[in-house]
Amino acid sequence: MKTVFQSLFAIALVSCVSSTAFANAPLIISKLSTYTEDCLDEGCTEISAFDSESMRVFTTNARENQLRILEVVDGQLTAHNAVDLSVYGGAPNSVAVSNGIVAVAIEASVKQSYGVVVLLTTDGDFIRTVQVGALPDMLTFTPDGKYLLVANEGEPNGAYTIDPEGSVSVIDTATWLVQTADFKAFNQRHLKGVRIFGPNASAAQDLEPEYIAVSPDSRTAWVSLQENNAFAELNIKRAKIVDIYGLGYKKHNRYSNALDASNEDSGINIQAWPVLGMYQPDAIATYQQGSQTYILSANEGDARDYDGFSEEARVKDVDLDSRRYPEVDTLQQEQNLGRLKITTTQGDRHLDGDYEKLYSYGARSFSIWNTKGKQIFDSKSDFETLLQSFQENEGFDVWTDSRSDDKGPEPESIVVGQLAGNSYAFIGLERTSGIFIYDITNPKRSHAVTYIDIKAQGDIAPEGLVFIPRDDKMGWLLVTNEVSNTISLYEIAATSTRMRKHRSKK
Repeated sequence: MKTVFQSLFAIALVSCVSSTAFANAPLIISKLSTYTEDCLDEGCTEISAFDSESMRVFTTNARENQLRILEVVDGQLTAHNAVDLSVYGGAPNSVAVSNGIVAVAIEASVKQSYGVVVLLTTDGDFIRTVQVGALPDMLTFTPDGKYLLVANEGEPNGAYTIDPEGSVSVIDTATWLVQTADFKAFNQRHLKGVRIFGPNASAAQDLEPEYIAVSPDSRTAWVSLQENNAFAELNIKRAKIVDIYGLGYKKHNRYSNALDASNEDSGINIQAWPVLGMYQPDAIATYQQGSQTYILSANEGDARDYDGFSEEARVKDVDLDSRRYPEVDTLQQEQNLGRLKITTTQGDRHLDGDYEKLYSYGARSFSIWNTKGKQIFDSKSDFETLLQSFQENEGFDVWTDSRSDDKGPEPESIVVGQLAGNSYAFIGLERTSGIFIYDITNPKRSHAVTYIDIKAQGDIAPEGLVFIPRDDKMGWLLVTNEVSNTISLYEIAATSTRMRKHRSKK
């Protein structure tokens, strides 16, 4: 696949991998434009939303407590306005837009207090505020626009002496009345495979909603509970959490799930290790294939690491059960498994100080699940093995070995797009600053089709992705990058070869 493509608007260099695996890639990718926020620190661009009516982009700037409004004209991003949000709270965490209304989730100055959603016009004019739960981390409108859903993460304070309950706010957009879906009903229930481990925390306090994905019919939503390694299922109309599904663990002792576990091994060293990976998804998305709805997850991983409580340790710093790990001295060397970060809240079944199992953060992959939390597909070790191939065989500078001991490439964001009758997943890797694209038309046979090295374009640490359909065979991918403070627009088009193949199947 060539690295220079002609778009409708410009000729742009895009570092798409040219390898045998992607020799017949079905997509043509070009970069249309970039807007760079004038900011002296990281975190001035995080999450974006796009409104197709006004052709505007709305981006949160948590560092300066603002909402940036951009206009898109012929694929070019230009500044329109900035809205000061400091009068409403501590900082914005997320933004969404529907039917001409922009919703911004804003945490309180004290994160453990109730946050608000600020509603604006697409010009940035104030409409109203709506009070929601503690630390509103993400929000989204349902596809039919009737509800606005807010994931209230409810993180504890640093001393872990105040731990608010997590919840989901269900806001009726006709009246702006709020119902709260909480987790109190699960306080006395055994949640199989769900991590409840905060000190002195009830389930309602410990469950921390991270991200929300909604079914195409707007009836059901799924909520990622990242630290808890679980999904919650929400009945939207009733504003009720109806179930919680533990996601299980990834067996890294299988070669298909191998990983590079050390940043002290002089480079790329992908091996099978006796470790269980917690999926712990950050962003999730839904799509429908036939009559079935599926959930996609970017399996980033996250630890609780506070002054008052920390679950993090390295393998070299814990005692391993010698019967379970007879080669303990070799395993704990820094160039082997010693540097890998694990949780201390699991693995010591007998509570005798010796760990029989090791649980690491994140699965270094993306997964597809059914609506009840059963895994249909996982990309296994694809991300790291393909990145290794790009580094060694194609000369692309994509590997970040300094993160090998800590969640690896760190899949952060995920969206779905439809092109030429096929479904594609776009997965943003925060640490390698790249985007993998997978054909997920047949969920069980999902496969990588290409990779965008956005770092070569000056885009560092993709935090948010938005797919914008343009017609049946072309769309835009809006990428918001937290470290480079850039918002970039990429064109994704199906190739004519793929179109001919698609038509021939009819």
